[in-house]
Amino acid sequence: MAYVSPNYKTKKALREAVKDGQAVSVFQPGGMFPLTVPANGQVSVEGPHYPEPHRWYAVVLVNSENNVVKVLR
Repeated sequence: MAYVSPNYKTKKALREAVKDGQAVSVFQPGGMFPLTVPANGQVSVEGPHYPEPHRWYAVVLVNSENNVVKVLR
C-alpha cells in the first residue's frame, strides 16, 4: 500500500482535491520497498498516514510522475 501527499483525513477530501486539480502525489513510506508504478497505472493507497489508524482505502490512476489524475474507487 502507498500513501498520498498531502495527507488527507478522508477519501472524500482526496476525491475533491483531485477533482479541483490540486497536486496530489503517491509515495511508498520508508523506502524499503520502492514504488513501481507504470505510466498511467493504477495504485492502491490508504490514509491517513501512520501512526493514525487507516480509515480509508482507494484505487487511484497516476501519471508518469506519480501524480494522481483520478480516483477510481
